[in-house]
Amino acid sequence: MFDIGFSELLIIAVVALIVIGPERLPKVARTVGHLVGRMQRYVNDVKADISREMELDELKKLRSSMEETARSFEQSVQKEVRETESALNSMAESARPEEEPAPTPAPDGKSSTGSERPADSSSSQLDLGLDPAADVSTRKPA
Repeated sequence: MFDIGFSELLIIAVVALIVIGPERLPKVARTVGHLVGRMQRYVNDVKADISREMELDELKKLRSSMEETARSFEQSVQKEVRETESALNSMAESARPEEEPAPTPAPDGKSSTGSERPADSSSSQLDLGLDPAADVSTRKPA
């Protein structure tokens, strides 16, 4: 850690023995040992905290990139659905006859056209079993 050799430690021990004295040297050595241990634990805790913060930052970046990717994918899917829907609607419009035949009286006295349509078919959209009012992002997978 401090790159101190054995001979240097021996010199420090001899000086400490002379300065502190043989009676108090064991107590001082124990106290220094405890302080060095606390310092090492504190340094390790700081390193671990820094490492966790770096991992958290990386996870936040990954999360934001995944959310952006999901948003762009959802937008592209919605765009394709709109384009397909408009293409199908235009094909349905072109498949309809230009002129509706004149209503002919039915045997029961009601007027009828050449093609029977349900009463609620005022919409020009094809009935594909999809709810056009439902948003794609709110649908749950089956």
